Amino acid sequence: MTQKKRFRAGIDATALPLQPVGAGNYTIQLIRAMAELESDLDLVVFAHPHGQALIDIPEHNGFHWSMIPTHSPALRLLWEQTSFPRLIRQEGIDLLHSLHYTRPLRLPCASVVTFHDMTFFLFPELHTFAKRIFFPAAIRSSARTADAIIAISESTRQDAIRLLDIDPARIHTVLLGVTDEFRPIPASQQLISIREKYRLPEHFILYVGMLEPRKNLPLLLRAYRQVLERGKAPVLVLAGRMGWGVSLLQQMISDLALTEQVHFTGYIIPEDLPFVYNLADLFVYPSLYEGFGLPPLEALACGTPVITSAVSSIPANMGEAAILVQPDDEAGLSTAIWETINNPELRRELSIKGPLQAAKFTWEATARQTLAIYQQVLQNQ
Repeated sequence: MTQKKRFRAGIDATALPLQPVGAGNYTIQLIRAMAELESDLDLVVFAHPHGQALIDIPEHNGFHWSMIPTHSPALRLLWEQTSFPRLIRQEGIDLLHSLHYTRPLRLPCASVVTFHDMTFFLFPELHTFAKRIFFPAAIRSSARTADAIIAISESTRQDAIRLLDIDPARIHTVLLGVTDEFRPIPASQQLISIREKYRLPEHFILYVGMLEPRKNLPLLLRAYRQVLERGKAPVLVLAGRMGWGVSLLQQMISDLALTEQVHFTGYIIPEDLPFVYNLADLFVYPSLYEGFGLPPLEALACGTPVITSAVSSIPANMGEAAILVQPDDEAGLSTAIWETINNPELRRELSIKGPLQAAKFTWEATARQTLAIYQQVLQNQ
């Protein structure tokens, strides 16, 4: 009796940076969750050594690593188009899942590509010049050539269909998840240690994410200035990696006389992040656009009251558990912050609703839906 062929699915994790945020966290959590599923597929993860260390999953039956020398981002993209197809052939890959927009132009196998958002088309001015040149063309190419596309929210899916003229049957919504580490944490020595590590004040308003133009931080600073003009308010803590354009942000802090009221923590390592959310009085995330928006959902899971933007994917993810404000409404954001920090009953209500809403999003569900797309594509080959 002939044994049924066991397909090999490759997952391209080579875009994973040393300090992962949104798309990087997706890469780590998706692979961890998929490694735990029982399936009739062998998974082969292509990664740099630091990527393997971040994902931290040992090889086992059905799960394998294919290690790639570390490249700069530009050299990685060149390697993707030149050497990667040959490696895919050597590894006997039947399907490649490219997790970050781009895939090799020439592939010896089926292809799935994940699109995280459409900001390169909707807000090109919020990206560096090099990204404005490269990514729109690369995304259009992926949209034409992939056998299936994954969008991380229905909002992103609809934007991609509209902007790239994609057949709706080829693009699938697969929502992201929240790990169990993001939860309400009772008072503990570890919370005290994290407060000391990042020099966090006793009371503070928190933002978590890249410090870059897309996150709409100038609006947050202006709204926070208005809050201070009304009366006493907690310190504003900006937590995250410094992105491009951060010098303009620092100048704005000086111009608004906020130097003593705004605290930068820098990048917060993933294992510390749930504690930082728990320590905050309020989480504010005024982003102009989000493909999914993990930080507000993580904050909800921790029981931290959330104020965020009423745009793109965010309202569907937040449900009734957060306060939503338009990302151009400075007065509305200021009022929402002031009223929330001065209303203990509202904060308690949001703290109860948040974990219940966040519990609807799991990485296991993300992994199972992704695996189902792999199997559907392979069956159609």
